[in-house]
Amino acid sequence: MKSLLIFFLLLFVGLFTLQAQEIRVYKEPEFGFDWSKPSEYPDRIILTFGEDATSEVSVNWRTNTEIRTAFAELAVATGAPKFWRNAITQKAQTEVFEASQIATAEVVANYHSVSFSNLTPGTVYAYRVGDGTRWSEWFQFKTPSDQAGDKFSFLYVGDAQNYILELWARLIREGYRKAPDADFIIHAGDLINYAHREQEWHEWFTAGGFIHSMLPTLAVPGNHEYNYLNEADRESRKRSLSIQWKPQFSFPPNGPKGLEETAYYVDYPDAKFIFLDSNRDQELQAAWLVEILEANTKKWVIVSYHHPLFSASAGRDNEALRMLWKPIFDKYKVDLALQGHDHSYGRGRVSPGENVMDGMNMRDKTGTVYVVSVSGGKMYGIKPDGWEEWGAVRDRAAENTQLFQVVSIEGNRLLFESYTAIGELYDKFELTKGEDGINDFRDYKEVLPEEFRFSNTIPYEDQLPQIVEEKLLDTYPGFKVGQVRFFEEKGKARIRVILQKDNQTKDLILDQEGRVISEK
Repeated sequence: MKSLLIFFLLLFVGLFTLQAQEIRVYKEPEFGFDWSKPSEYPDRIILTFGEDATSEVSVNWRTNTEIRTAFAELAVATGAPKFWRNAITQKAQTEVFEASQIATAEVVANYHSVSFSNLTPGTVYAYRVGDGTRWSEWFQFKTPSDQAGDKFSFLYVGDAQNYILELWARLIREGYRKAPDADFIIHAGDLINYAHREQEWHEWFTAGGFIHSMLPTLAVPGNHEYNYLNEADRESRKRSLSIQWKPQFSFPPNGPKGLEETAYYVDYPDAKFIFLDSNRDQELQAAWLVEILEANTKKWVIVSYHHPLFSASAGRDNEALRMLWKPIFDKYKVDLALQGHDHSYGRGRVSPGENVMDGMNMRDKTGTVYVVSVSGGKMYGIKPDGWEEWGAVRDRAAENTQLFQVVSIEGNRLLFESYTAIGELYDKFELTKGEDGINDFRDYKEVLPEEFRFSNTIPYEDQLPQIVEEKLLDTYPGFKVGQVRFFEEKGKARIRVILQKDNQTKDLILDQEGRVISEK
């Protein structure tokens, strides 16, 4: 009996080992050339705020060039199905989008936009868009309250950028499920990977679906929203803003001259949201930022831009930008800075007073809280030694984790919560604003899980099975395994392995059992 138990135990261990060593090749989706092309039906319908969030919204959408005249209809929504009897119809502004000669864009379309103003705060509205015959469904949104102190919330996400429809879709949809009453979404740049690529913009709109049409989007361009339009631009190193950016978004045109709709601000009764384009004209924006903050009367100030002043990932410091913008944030008591770019997570603080850290002070009070987050599937490693060398304290970090954030503001209280793509709480802190404008800080580390790292999450890089690695290193003594990549060739799984020893490199192709097929 004992020997029989040992037999089954060994059999189980053997099967488990084989299963654990299985080579799994990921198959990325392929999209047909026409998948992202426009038709006569409205698509890419997206809502944005005007300067006054309580009374101004804009809606943009796309069709093919057959649709030269378009409209948007708006009505106060009620429970009665024929609420549309009270609708107004407004003719859209239409512009031709000619990108047939731009690589990766290669499309001609019409973009339409309508701005609605004088809306009633705290009211549910319904709208639809179309050409008078072909209409979208009715979408609903709610204008914010105009009463200072009333509660509101919003979502914030870092870079979507890669594997957008594959992996970002689950993240943004989970964010909507977690915070269905959120007022809007902040996107901190790098919405896509290649600035002008139609397919990626189509992935982004498809991934968000109706969410884009119901929660206003407030976005800043990242470095991946800038790229060359042609070879001449590449030779002169002239990078242009994504040609889709301005036709498909209607952000308030209240930014510095030449930066309209990439730098702008939006007002709530108790909060000012300022959006900056960290890719260019940083000094011009610094002067504009001072002007805006000098005149500010709002209790809360939240800024968003792409390149972090305090980088979460190793080797990605933006010192010049920090030296330029941070003194302004300090002087005018910016409460929260929402950033992207680093494909990891970091959250930390600076002193509320002089740029000198005080352990006791930092435990109870804080200046600007800086957050870096990533929502897409591309991941980098974190800066291992925190932010102390830059005069800040990093309180929380993560690697290899897709995250979205929910920020809620009510009166003197701001609550920040970060969640994983499956809705797990990962980070949480609270700010309470004092009469002097200084924020009391409370961390919730006692309710948070262990920090996520590459070492305690599902491997991000392909991993050579241990048995195969041991056999390979026996065959090539003194070498170490470098890059490992799984791929498929003629329907069979293959492993590419780079081995390195001193100045020697071997480029191997293995079959699924670990046998060497070719060597370079």
